[in-house]
Amino acid sequence: MKKLFTIAALCLCWTMTTDVVHGYEALRGPTELLHWDEARAYNGYTLFASAGRTFLIDMSGSLVNQWPIGINPRLLENGHLLSAVTDETLGLKGFQELDWEGNLIWEYWERREEYDPHHDFIRIFNTKLNAYTTLYIANKSITHDEAIAAGCDPAHGPYDGSQMDAVVEVDMQGNIVWEWWFFDHVVQDVDPSKANYVGAGKSMADYPGRININLPGRWLKRDWLHCNAMDHNGASDQIVINSVQGEFYVIDHGNTFIPGNAAGSIALAAGPDGDFLYRFGDPARYRQGSPPSILEDWTASTTGHKQIGGSHSVQWIRPGLPGEGHFLVFNNGQYLFERTPQSYIFEINGFLDADLKDTGNYVNPPDAGYYTWTTNSRDTHKQPKQMSNQIVWIYHAKSNQSFFSHIASGCQRLPNGNTLICASTEGHMFEVTPQGDIVWEYINPVTLYEVLAEIVDNAPMFNTAFRAYRYGPDHPALAGRDLTPRGSITSLSRKQAVDGIWRSSNEDVLIVQKYTESDFLCLRISDGWKLIPFRISRLEDGLYEGDDIAASGNSYHLRMTFTSSGNATYTFTEGNTGFQETHAMNLESKAQTKADADGIWKSTSQPIQNFCYQSYDNGSALLLRSPDGFSCEIFQGSEVTSSLFQGYDMFTPQAASVEFSFTDHAGGTITRRSADGGQQTWTVIRLVGAQ
Repeated sequence: MKKLFTIAALCLCWTMTTDVVHGYEALRGPTELLHWDEARAYNGYTLFASAGRTFLIDMSGSLVNQWPIGINPRLLENGHLLSAVTDETLGLKGFQELDWEGNLIWEYWERREEYDPHHDFIRIFNTKLNAYTTLYIANKSITHDEAIAAGCDPAHGPYDGSQMDAVVEVDMQGNIVWEWWFFDHVVQDVDPSKANYVGAGKSMADYPGRININLPGRWLKRDWLHCNAMDHNGASDQIVINSVQGEFYVIDHGNTFIPGNAAGSIALAAGPDGDFLYRFGDPARYRQGSPPSILEDWTASTTGHKQIGGSHSVQWIRPGLPGEGHFLVFNNGQYLFERTPQSYIFEINGFLDADLKDTGNYVNPPDAGYYTWTTNSRDTHKQPKQMSNQIVWIYHAKSNQSFFSHIASGCQRLPNGNTLICASTEGHMFEVTPQGDIVWEYINPVTLYEVLAEIVDNAPMFNTAFRAYRYGPDHPALAGRDLTPRGSITSLSRKQAVDGIWRSSNEDVLIVQKYTESDFLCLRISDGWKLIPFRISRLEDGLYEGDDIAASGNSYHLRMTFTSSGNATYTFTEGNTGFQETHAMNLESKAQTKADADGIWKSTSQPIQNFCYQSYDNGSALLLRSPDGFSCEIFQGSEVTSSLFQGYDMFTPQAASVEFSFTDHAGGTITRRSADGGQQTWTVIRLVGAQ
């Protein structure tokens, strides 16, 4: 293999055992912070995304910031958030950069039909351009004719719809400046007439730098490699790409990049200089090892020389950290043919040879050799397996039921030598020491539908978190930022005691609904039709105060105080006249945990109509229509289905009825039917969702 860069060898004396850790299995349990060893955990702020939003929490689990997007996001050094995004209406995928406050700073959309961005991306500083660029993985389409021309076995076609991953690089202006494609680096031993046929007297084993396009049992198809992670090494200007099939590959970016010549760069990357510099995971794919298999008695199996399966989050350990320059990868443990599968974290030194010497050069893993690895736990019933000598540290739970995520997931080496782990499917984030002690543990409370203080057994992906990142308090992204703890996500997200319908002795009605950490919408309805909307803020527990939002010719002020659960007083003040009235109130209907449609909706056509929707704990719901910002109609009813509400005028049921159908969390239609047979229909979009 080529000599590319040399790092100072770091002698790792960590033993490959985690006997100090023992987990447990449970079908019900609390979310958010479970454990925090302040003395041994690395202090910082943890970033993760769930249900399309991004959250930044401190070590206690208190929220310090959040963003309205979140597909595998990460913080940039300038404090901005970079995230993948999708536009389902246009059928596009791309990336957006938001500032700390959530304002759009930059975006890029992949508009080429034959490219499908997915999974991973990274912002790098391209030293040859002296500018920042963005790298991303995209599946690139292959026609049947292209596949046959590349030596695909015709007996296993047709190959229409096939794809192979590419890595694309765009500058901040959206120009493609470099591209590398797996399809340009295939080899085959089926068709001698093709240029990529193995050479005379050679076999597939002589081509570790290319990929076998006729892999037995896995013929070319859509999303063939399913690459899900990549990283860039700034010192060597190399890229590592992970395939879920059980390998990761290192390619040369710096020596295939020509500044100002995108076409030349792409051509160079497509040639021999773009072949793999190193690959790890499954040498049987290039016929230098044994594949996994079932043993003769059909009750045992062997992993062969396959090291990783379903893996994610491959990365180089950053300069200055313990293990600097080594690879870190989340080994999900899929497709390994283990009797009892579980997940692992592997740290790999690709420079080690069979004598465990750091050569400073990449060493082909089969040349580095293997040792027999066994577990000392009777619970797992694992077969002994061949483990690469290049694996220098392993984390796994002692009980295989404690730590397993069959998809997604991530890991990160921290400055104190600990490792942050995110087991995606269960939203399970935890920090382990080099010896395997758990020093911080957190369960994501954000599910696809609501925020939960307790998680129960449910389908995978219920409270998933694709990855998690820890940022130290001295990280540039956090410099000068407001990191004031706002409270736990559950405390900020669930309905508050004040949320609901309140009615006073004089039949005034207050409808209170929570929107942000401190802001609530309070609608005061008097004499059945007059509406004044207030934005009130929680000043302290039990006390809320705020002003009229519309302020149409007069200024109104409202102060609401809880005296006990379900009882309150409110004081209403007219700013112009000084008129003031105070009334006692009772909670008539308490709001439940946030439903899909809860929030403020606005019609998309003239004349604009405003609507407020809120669900309640007794199965009922309320839809308020405000045609002119002052008068209103209130429809009380129930959700017939999870996406359909039907109700009648609260004060005069026979006067009108309404039907609200929401097709997703953001769009829907509202139809009002009056007693005289008239009908109005509005297409609406949700402006603000309730928390």
